[in-house]
Amino acid sequence: MTKPSISTTEEVRRYNLGGVLRLLHVHGAMSRAELTVRTGLNRSTVKALASELTDLGLVREWTPESSGAAGRPSIMVAPSEDVFVLAVDLGVDHLRAARIGLGGVVLDRTEIIDDQTAYALDETVGRLAAMLLRLLADAPCGARCVGVGVAVCGLVRAETGVVRFAPNLGWIDVPLAALLDAELGGISALVGNEADLGALAEHVRGAGAGTSDLVYLSGEAGVGGGIIVGGRPLGGSDGYGGEVGHTRVNPRGVMCRCGRRGCWETEVGEDAVLRATGYEPGTPFATVLTAYAAGDRRVARGMRTIGHWLGAGVADLVNIFNPQMVIFGGITQHLFLMAEADVRASVAGALVAPREQVNLAVPGLGLDSELLGAAELAFGSLLRNPLVAEPVGLAASRRPQ
Repeated sequence: MTKPSISTTEEVRRYNLGGVLRLLHVHGAMSRAELTVRTGLNRSTVKALASELTDLGLVREWTPESSGAAGRPSIMVAPSEDVFVLAVDLGVDHLRAARIGLGGVVLDRTEIIDDQTAYALDETVGRLAAMLLRLLADAPCGARCVGVGVAVCGLVRAETGVVRFAPNLGWIDVPLAALLDAELGGISALVGNEADLGALAEHVRGAGAGTSDLVYLSGEAGVGGGIIVGGRPLGGSDGYGGEVGHTRVNPRGVMCRCGRRGCWETEVGEDAVLRATGYEPGTPFATVLTAYAAGDRRVARGMRTIGHWLGAGVADLVNIFNPQMVIFGGITQHLFLMAEADVRASVAGALVAPREQVNLAVPGLGLDSELLGAAELAFGSLLRNPLVAEPVGLAASRRPQ
């Protein structure tokens, strides 16, 4: 592990505990011997760190059965699924919530599909709170919730959890984190932009794992972008970076919900898909998917137009960010798969140098990218400092020696 600038023994201890816990959270169970190799720490230090994390109730240790090879098998260490967060994906047409354990395992989930075009704030907060409280109530006795993360399709001030502007929800300056805190009775909620969190999840454990630079596209009614540069999220000074759907690609295009004309999302968002394929506004997107799968020629022609505009916008992203990978999430995943040849033809208009190595991909986490990204947001403080977890009083005699 590469150490930051730390000066005290306590800071070193906290950093090393966090490094070990993060390795287990991302990569799953591994032996103490493997942890020693991956961290670069000595065996006694890894043993002490694993034992302390066990005392904190964050990991479990066990001795595997002997394989018959010479020597004692190395003690195995795994993240505890009794430590969990609640995660929310708040989209234009859905509310998804899940209980997600350390290690990124989805333990329980619930979902509401709703095709309304704007969310009444009090009703939405009430529905979310009810979903989350139900997940809490169904958790096993003794399991601990260490936070709540919410992915929302709008501009979010990261420090305060205020949704500054979510045109596709009809929200302006909504203190979503504070409203949920009040409903949940002391469990702090963190709120982030859906595309940023989708990018985070795909980078940690999805299609972008192992890459240092990627762009993740999300969208339902519109299009957002989450950007990882040099292994770190690119959020901007206030967390508003990545609103790629509101870059102007067609000055003669239609008016966008943001008040400008010709934004990228007006050419590739759900409304644009319905226009291009000849369907009335408000038609469920699933209708388009069904017609395309059945070989509807009108839909196929329309999707060629959508593919052109989708690729044109991606070409700009390739020129600006030089990513190793562009991941098509949300509605853009379906668009890419239906019009891949046209998307690639338009992306070919990007500059040769950044274009020649970029990989176009669909999410490795399917429809759960934003949900798992919200979980990563909620786990963040614990992974940075495992000492914030209260000990569970596990007897030393129960630990492997």
